[in-house]
Amino acid sequence: MMKKIIQHISFVLLLLTMTGCYGYRQVGLLQEREDLPQYDSAAYEPYRLQVNDEIIYRVVTMDETIAKTLSANNNNAGQYANAYRIYSDGTVDIPFLSPIKLEGLTELEAQDTLKKAFREIIPDADVKLAMYNKRFTVLGDANSGVYNIYKERMTIFQALAMSGDLMNSGDRRHVRIIRPHGNAEPEILEFDIRTNSIIDSRYYYVYPNDLIYVSRDQGSFYKQSSYSGFLALITSSVSLLITVLNYIPGVW
Repeated sequence: MMKKIIQHISFVLLLLTMTGCYGYRQVGLLQEREDLPQYDSAAYEPYRLQVNDEIIYRVVTMDETIAKTLSANNNNAGQYANAYRIYSDGTVDIPFLSPIKLEGLTELEAQDTLKKAFREIIPDADVKLAMYNKRFTVLGDANSGVYNIYKERMTIFQALAMSGDLMNSGDRRHVRIIRPHGNAEPEILEFDIRTNSIIDSRYYYVYPNDLIYVSRDQGSFYKQSSYSGFLALITSSVSLLITVLNYIPGVW
Protein backbone atom coordinates (compact mmCIF):
# COMPACT_ATOMS: atom_id res chain seq x y z
CA MET A 1 0.00 0.00 0.00
CA MET A 2 2.82 2.33 0.87
CA LYS A 3 4.35 1.76 -2.58
CA LYS A 4 1.10 2.78 -4.27
CA ILE A 5 0.86 5.91 -2.16
CA ILE A 6 4.39 6.92 -3.11
CA GLN A 7 3.59 6.32 -6.79
CA HIS A 8 0.51 8.51 -6.58
CA ILE A 9 2.41 11.28 -4.82
CA SER A 10 5.19 11.14 -7.43
CA PHE A 11 2.64 11.40 -10.23
CA VAL A 12 0.94 14.41 -8.66
CA LEU A 13 4.29 16.14 -8.08
CA LEU A 14 5.22 15.56 -11.72
CA LEU A 15 1.99 17.17 -12.90
CA LEU A 16 2.48 20.12 -10.59
CA THR A 17 6.04 20.57 -11.80
CA MET A 18 4.83 20.74 -15.41
CA THR A 19 2.00 23.18 -14.73
CA GLY A 20 2.86 24.86 -11.44
CA CYS A 21 4.64 28.02 -12.67
CA TYR A 22 4.02 30.71 -15.24
CA GLY A 23 6.20 30.43 -18.33
CA TYR A 24 7.07 32.86 -21.09
CA ARG A 25 4.54 31.25 -23.44
CA GLN A 26 1.73 32.01 -20.98
CA VAL A 27 2.62 35.56 -19.92
CA GLY A 28 5.21 36.90 -22.37
CA LEU A 29 4.31 39.81 -24.65
CA LEU A 30 5.25 40.46 -28.29
CA GLN A 31 5.76 36.78 -29.02
CA GLU A 32 6.32 35.61 -32.60
CA ARG A 33 4.60 32.24 -32.74
CA GLU A 34 2.59 30.69 -35.54
CA ASP A 35 0.03 29.27 -33.10
CA LEU A 36 -0.91 32.75 -31.85
CA PRO A 37 -3.52 34.91 -33.63
CA GLN A 38 -2.23 37.07 -36.46
CA TYR A 39 -3.96 40.46 -36.62
CA ASP A 40 -4.06 42.70 -39.68
CA SER A 41 -2.68 46.23 -39.55
CA ALA A 42 -5.23 49.01 -39.33
CA ALA A 43 -4.80 52.74 -39.88
CA TYR A 44 -5.09 54.90 -36.77
CA GLU A 45 -8.39 56.78 -36.55
CA PRO A 46 -8.50 59.92 -34.38
CA TYR A 47 -11.08 59.97 -31.62
CA ARG A 48 -14.39 61.66 -32.40
CA LEU A 49 -16.40 63.43 -29.74
CA GLN A 50 -19.45 61.63 -28.41
CA VAL A 51 -22.51 62.40 -26.34
CA ASN A 52 -21.59 63.10 -22.68
CA ASP A 53 -18.01 64.02 -23.57
CA GLU A 54 -16.84 67.30 -22.05
CA ILE A 55 -14.74 70.00 -23.66
CA ILE A 56 -12.79 72.97 -22.36
CA TYR A 57 -11.71 75.92 -24.45
CA ARG A 58 -9.96 79.29 -24.38
CA VAL A 59 -10.65 82.30 -26.59
CA VAL A 60 -7.79 84.67 -27.40
CA THR A 61 -8.50 88.16 -28.78
CA MET A 62 -6.78 91.56 -28.94
CA ASP A 63 -10.01 93.31 -27.93
CA GLU A 64 -9.49 93.95 -24.21
CA THR A 65 -13.16 94.65 -23.52
CA ILE A 66 -14.28 91.34 -25.01
CA ALA A 67 -11.37 89.52 -23.39
CA LYS A 68 -12.40 90.84 -19.96
CA THR A 69 -16.01 89.82 -20.61
CA LEU A 70 -14.99 86.28 -21.56
CA SER A 71 -12.63 86.05 -18.60
CA ALA A 72 -15.33 87.23 -16.21
CA ASN A 73 -17.68 84.60 -17.56
CA ASN A 74 -15.08 81.87 -17.02
CA ASN A 75 -13.88 83.29 -13.68
CA ASN A 76 -10.29 82.47 -14.64
CA ALA A 77 -8.60 84.93 -16.99
CA GLY A 78 -6.50 83.41 -19.74
CA GLN A 79 -6.96 79.83 -18.58
CA TYR A 80 -9.16 76.85 -19.39
CA ALA A 81 -12.13 77.03 -17.06
CA ASN A 82 -15.57 75.45 -17.13
CA ALA A 83 -16.13 72.14 -18.89
CA TYR A 84 -19.07 71.93 -21.30
CA ARG A 85 -20.89 68.66 -21.88
CA ILE A 86 -22.14 67.43 -25.24
CA TYR A 87 -25.89 66.82 -24.93
CA SER A 88 -27.90 63.91 -26.32
CA ASP A 89 -28.64 65.87 -29.52
CA GLY A 90 -24.91 66.23 -30.15
CA THR A 91 -24.74 69.95 -29.36
CA VAL A 92 -22.96 71.94 -26.68
CA ASP A 93 -24.01 75.26 -25.12
CA ILE A 94 -21.21 77.82 -25.22
CA PRO A 95 -21.69 81.30 -23.66
CA PHE A 96 -22.48 84.02 -26.25
CA LEU A 97 -23.09 81.42 -28.98
CA SER A 98 -26.03 79.42 -30.25
CA PRO A 99 -25.90 75.66 -29.59
CA ILE A 100 -23.15 74.12 -31.72
CA LYS A 101 -23.06 70.52 -32.90
CA LEU A 102 -19.72 68.91 -32.01
CA GLU A 103 -20.65 65.23 -31.87
CA GLY A 104 -18.72 63.20 -34.42
CA LEU A 105 -15.90 65.74 -34.78
CA THR A 106 -12.26 65.29 -33.85
CA GLU A 107 -10.74 67.73 -31.36
CA LEU A 108 -9.15 69.74 -34.19
CA GLU A 109 -12.40 69.81 -36.16
CA ALA A 110 -14.31 70.89 -33.07
CA GLN A 111 -11.72 73.61 -32.43
CA ASP A 112 -12.09 74.95 -35.97
CA THR A 113 -15.89 74.84 -35.69
CA LEU A 114 -15.83 76.79 -32.45
CA LYS A 115 -13.35 79.31 -33.85
CA LYS A 116 -15.57 79.99 -36.87
CA ALA A 117 -18.55 80.54 -34.58
CA PHE A 118 -16.65 82.99 -32.35
CA ARG A 119 -15.27 84.89 -35.33
CA GLU A 120 -18.82 85.83 -36.29
CA ILE A 121 -18.85 88.05 -33.20
CA ILE A 122 -15.10 88.49 -32.58
CA PRO A 123 -13.26 88.93 -35.92
CA ASP A 124 -9.76 88.17 -34.57
CA ALA A 125 -10.78 85.36 -32.21
CA ASP A 126 -8.52 82.38 -31.88
CA VAL A 127 -9.70 79.27 -30.02
CA LYS A 128 -7.85 76.49 -28.24
CA LEU A 129 -10.00 73.46 -27.45
CA ALA A 130 -9.34 70.18 -25.68
CA MET A 131 -11.35 67.23 -24.45
CA TYR A 132 -11.72 67.39 -20.67
CA ASN A 133 -12.73 63.81 -19.74
CA LYS A 134 -9.97 62.04 -21.67
CA ARG A 135 -9.78 58.94 -19.50
CA PHE A 136 -9.88 55.13 -19.69
CA THR A 137 -10.76 52.46 -17.14
CA VAL A 138 -9.04 49.19 -16.24
CA LEU A 139 -10.85 46.30 -14.51
CA GLY A 140 -9.86 42.80 -13.53
CA ASP A 141 -6.41 41.28 -13.03
CA ALA A 142 -4.51 44.41 -14.02
CA ASN A 143 -4.87 46.75 -11.01
CA SER A 144 -8.26 48.35 -11.53
CA GLY A 145 -8.54 52.11 -11.78
CA VAL A 146 -9.39 55.15 -13.90
CA TYR A 147 -6.46 56.81 -15.68
CA ASN A 148 -5.89 59.89 -17.81
CA ILE A 149 -4.81 59.65 -21.43
CA TYR A 150 -1.77 61.92 -21.47
CA LYS A 151 -0.83 61.64 -25.15
CA GLU A 152 -2.21 60.98 -28.60
CA ARG A 153 -2.07 57.42 -29.85
CA MET A 154 -1.69 55.81 -26.44
CA THR A 155 -1.09 52.09 -26.88
CA ILE A 156 -2.58 49.18 -24.95
CA PHE A 157 0.86 48.48 -23.45
CA GLN A 158 1.26 52.06 -22.22
CA ALA A 159 -2.26 52.00 -20.77
CA LEU A 160 -1.67 48.77 -18.86
CA ALA A 161 1.72 50.01 -17.68
CA MET A 162 -0.04 52.97 -16.07
CA SER A 163 -2.21 50.56 -14.12
CA GLY A 164 0.79 48.54 -12.94
CA ASP A 165 0.88 45.93 -15.73
CA LEU A 166 -1.04 42.68 -16.03
CA MET A 167 -0.98 40.26 -13.14
CA ASN A 168 0.40 36.81 -13.87
CA SER A 169 -3.07 35.40 -13.20
CA GLY A 170 -4.61 37.60 -15.92
CA ASP A 171 -5.94 35.83 -19.01
CA ARG A 172 -3.79 37.29 -21.78
CA ARG A 173 -5.59 35.24 -24.42
CA HIS A 174 -8.91 37.04 -23.98
CA VAL A 175 -8.25 40.68 -23.10
CA ARG A 176 -11.32 42.79 -23.83
CA ILE A 177 -11.85 46.47 -24.62
CA ILE A 178 -15.40 47.77 -24.24
CA ARG A 179 -15.60 50.87 -26.44
CA PRO A 180 -18.71 53.09 -26.26
CA HIS A 181 -20.07 54.81 -29.35
CA GLY A 182 -22.31 57.59 -28.08
CA ASN A 183 -25.97 56.53 -28.10
CA ALA A 184 -25.19 53.36 -30.07
CA GLU A 185 -24.35 49.94 -28.65
CA PRO A 186 -20.80 49.70 -27.27
CA GLU A 187 -18.25 47.70 -29.24
CA ILE A 188 -16.48 44.77 -27.58
CA LEU A 189 -13.00 44.01 -28.87
CA GLU A 190 -11.40 40.75 -27.74
CA PHE A 191 -7.80 39.84 -28.51
CA ASP A 192 -4.72 37.90 -27.44
CA ILE A 193 -2.23 40.45 -26.11
CA ARG A 194 0.73 38.07 -26.32
CA THR A 195 1.11 38.16 -30.09
CA ASN A 196 3.54 40.50 -31.82
CA SER A 197 0.97 41.21 -34.54
CA ILE A 198 -1.08 43.35 -32.15
CA ILE A 199 1.19 46.29 -33.03
CA ASP A 200 -0.64 48.71 -35.34
CA SER A 201 -3.75 46.50 -35.33
CA ARG A 202 -7.22 47.71 -34.40
CA TYR A 203 -6.54 46.56 -30.84
CA TYR A 204 -3.32 48.53 -30.39
CA TYR A 205 -4.58 52.01 -29.46
CA VAL A 206 -6.62 53.09 -26.46
CA TYR A 207 -9.29 55.77 -26.84
CA PRO A 208 -11.12 57.99 -24.34
CA ASN A 209 -13.88 56.18 -22.44
CA ASP A 210 -12.42 52.73 -23.20
CA LEU A 211 -12.88 50.06 -20.54
CA ILE A 212 -10.07 47.46 -20.55
CA TYR A 213 -11.12 44.23 -18.88
CA VAL A 214 -8.69 41.43 -18.01
CA SER A 215 -10.36 38.30 -16.66
CA ARG A 216 -8.61 35.76 -14.46
CA ASP A 217 -7.08 32.74 -16.15
CA GLN A 218 -8.98 29.61 -15.09
CA GLY A 219 -5.72 27.71 -14.51
CA SER A 220 -4.15 30.42 -12.36
CA PHE A 221 -5.37 28.79 -9.13
CA TYR A 222 -2.74 26.07 -9.52
CA LYS A 223 0.15 28.29 -10.55
CA GLN A 224 2.81 30.22 -8.66
CA SER A 225 4.60 33.31 -9.88
CA SER A 226 8.05 31.87 -9.10
CA TYR A 227 9.71 28.48 -8.58
CA SER A 228 10.62 29.38 -5.00
CA GLY A 229 6.95 29.87 -4.21
CA PHE A 230 6.12 26.68 -6.07
CA LEU A 231 8.71 24.64 -4.11
CA ALA A 232 7.45 26.09 -0.85
CA LEU A 233 3.93 25.01 -1.77
CA ILE A 234 5.07 21.48 -2.67
CA THR A 235 7.13 21.14 0.50
CA SER A 236 4.31 22.24 2.76
CA SER A 237 1.85 19.95 0.93
CA VAL A 238 4.12 16.91 1.25
CA SER A 239 4.75 17.66 4.93
CA LEU A 240 1.01 17.88 5.54
CA LEU A 241 0.43 14.62 3.69
CA ILE A 242 3.11 12.76 5.69
CA THR A 243 1.65 14.13 8.93
CA VAL A 244 -1.79 12.85 7.96
CA LEU A 245 -0.43 9.42 6.97
CA ASN A 246 1.26 9.08 10.36
CA TYR A 247 -2.18 9.10 11.96
CA ILE A 248 -3.60 6.41 9.68
CA PRO A 249 -3.13 2.92 11.20
CA GLY A 250 -1.35 0.37 9.04
CA VAL A 251 -0.01 2.76 6.45
CA TRP A 252 3.63 2.40 7.47
